[in-house]
Amino acid sequence: MNLSDSRTAGQPVRRVSAMEAVLAHLRGAIERGEYAIGDKLPSEAELCRALEVSRPVLREALRALQTMGLTVSRTGKGTFVVASTVEDPTFGDYSASDLLEVRRHVEIPVAGYAARRRTPENLDHLAHLLDRMERETDTTAWVAMDTLFHLAVAEAAQNPVFRRVIEEIRDALARQSAFLNELGGRREQSNREHRAIVEALTDGSEHDAVDAMAHHLDRVETTLTDIVRSPRTDSDLPTEGEPQA
Repeated sequence: MNLSDSRTAGQPVRRVSAMEAVLAHLRGAIERGEYAIGDKLPSEAELCRALEVSRPVLREALRALQTMGLTVSRTGKGTFVVASTVEDPTFGDYSASDLLEVRRHVEIPVAGYAARRRTPENLDHLAHLLDRMERETDTTAWVAMDTLFHLAVAEAAQNPVFRRVIEEIRDALARQSAFLNELGGRREQSNREHRAIVEALTDGSEHDAVDAMAHHLDRVETTLTDIVRSPRTDSDLPTEGEPQA
């Protein structure tokens, strides 16, 4: 697998994962029309042999294609192409655009309320959670804590309705977080943004908390836009003789 360097605008060089390379190949083939709308993709076994990757890596890529809205998986039948371009990724029950719109209208003011109303217990919980996130190397565990972080900010606002709203979108937040970390390398940047939010809450600065949360959501949107508009090139594809993922 060719894990060549890849750069996202404004971010450091990072390594392209095996899943990203497979996703780039399949997405490119769909966008070029090699697989037309209505076509069935080759079986998992065929794709694993052709791309020289493991089945878990392939399945991650297939899930990402479905999240992007390019394919659907039909039990017992296979994976079928349903669109030729990426428009609006879907995370669980919600589209990325709908999710972000709600997050802006809820989480930004919630951060301001939290700065005014947070308790010492709220701050201790957030600081402990953030410390764990900054040490965590497992993506699945980090994603779980990411959703807990946003719930904790809502709790600090001392309004149970805010927590209920975040609970409602929690599954979508987790799916989006995993997607952004896998394809956008967001974890370290997100940790820094979370740290800025906690610092603003600790200072009791409503203005800084609102700004920090708004910046965090801006970066989420930017990364999503980069993923949707900028597929990897075929230079990142698996090549003969290179190690499998």
